[in-house]
Amino acid sequence: MGKLPFETKDREILVKKEAKPSSKFGKKPEDRTAEELLEYGIVNIDKPSGPSSHQVSAYVQQILNIKKSGHSGTLDPRVTGILAVSLGRATRVSESLLTAGKEYICLMRLHSKLPEEEIIKGINSFVGKIKQLPPVKSAVKRRSRYRTIYYIDIHEINGKDVLFTVGCQAGTYIRKLCHDIGLRLNTGANMFELRRTKVGPFKEETICTLQDLKDAFHYYTEEKNDSYLKKLIQPIENAIEHLPKIWVLDTTVDTICHGASLKVPGIASLESGIEPDLKVAILSLKGELVAVGTSKMATKKILEEERGIAVKCEQVFMAPKTYPKIEKL
Repeated sequence: MGKLPFETKDREILVKKEAKPSSKFGKKPEDRTAEELLEYGIVNIDKPSGPSSHQVSAYVQQILNIKKSGHSGTLDPRVTGILAVSLGRATRVSESLLTAGKEYICLMRLHSKLPEEEIIKGINSFVGKIKQLPPVKSAVKRRSRYRTIYYIDIHEINGKDVLFTVGCQAGTYIRKLCHDIGLRLNTGANMFELRRTKVGPFKEETICTLQDLKDAFHYYTEEKNDSYLKKLIQPIENAIEHLPKIWVLDTTVDTICHGASLKVPGIASLESGIEPDLKVAILSLKGELVAVGTSKMATKKILEEERGIAVKCEQVFMAPKTYPKIEKL
């Protein structure tokens, strides 16, 4: 089976400055209470066929009795599968998921029978960078744009029906991909059925239905048992697993929470493979998501330099004063 780009990277954690987190401030993501997760978590919903992505997000709000939620990219009403719904203050993390790779399993129907070798060759020719014109009914301006198909795994060809898995860049229209495959094969083709199986780090192993979520919330509110709910609502940090990471000193956290860029002296450790202009996640020493931003230095330069801006912060997630603004803890 194919892998999305971030799944193929073997990142190493490199220490720039030895440091230990204070026991007085912050909290490890896995130690958050159900109440905290409801305000600052993400749930991997198995979207059913029928409702729109926006409706499913609204159902989650109703079930959990919260005022705000967001989702990881629109699915057509008939399409099923992964819809990562972020809760409360975590809604802005959906922007990071929108740029992550996605995977679908698709049943495509050709309009005429062809030799299997010809079908396989035609489908595989779409792996790589393709030019795609979004469908007439789409959420974006209709103009040609380039998208990358990371892999296509063909599972079965049965007459006119072709079952395959495709890993692709966000914003790729699978319905249009099927249409274009049909054109290349000199026959018509249409998407017959589609299910999303990955959104960045979210996979089917952690998926749950709306009914599962409703049952878990019932146990939480009526029987004071939060164990089921805590299994379904994941920490916000799970939504940025695909991003390169930098861990900062406790004394640096609050300045970032107030909108400052991350400077080299505040870095404790970081992952290998960071290059300028990459989207990166900034974490506390306890592994809490502090902010997301764009890197200005490569890993090697950050390790070598003693000053300079390493990351320009664009989204701050941690509330100010979670860590005090003091010189030493």
